Amino acid sequence: MAEPKNDDFLDDIATAEAEELADHIDEIDEGDLELDSLRAERDELKDRFMRALADAENSRKRGDKARREAEQYGGSKLARDMLPVYDNMKRAIESATDEQREVASALIEGIELTMRALVGVFEKHGMTVIAPAVGDRFDPQVHEAMFEAPVPGTKAGDIIQVSAEGFMLHDRLLRPAQVGVSSTPAG
Repeated sequence: MAEPKNDDFLDDIATAEAEELADHIDEIDEGDLELDSLRAERDELKDRFMRALADAENSRKRGDKARREAEQYGGSKLARDMLPVYDNMKRAIESATDEQREVASALIEGIELTMRALVGVFEKHGMTVIAPAVGDRFDPQVHEAMFEAPVPGTKAGDIIQVSAEGFMLHDRLLRPAQVGVSSTPAG
């Protein structure tokens, strides 16, 4: 009978060790699970942070672009409204006869100086004149055909008259040059 007691004792020790090992394994599993959970949460937070950082960078870039465009093109409405003033001053200068220039030279000179100042302001703010000449080729990107007419000695698509100069504001068309275009068929 001594042997069964010994076996029971060994069984009790083995059971105690097994239970202790099981508790330890449960602790390890719970620790691993908690560690895995924390790692997943960290990865998710890191991903969200990186996305937020990218969104912030994209917002900054959009803001910079909007600011640059506002600086360059924000005055386009005013600039467009000033074009008739330019046109009228140009017509006034061009319509002055030699006799009028002699009689009212100071007035004509004042208009010419004002016109140069206006052109200087336009250039300062990125406006450039589109001034096609008779004989140039019609370019629909910068010209507006006001009429077509057959004119001997020209080819279809040649500019035959310039009604109004056009303007660019930096790289954008503010107003196309208004022109007449030849419709003479190739002969």
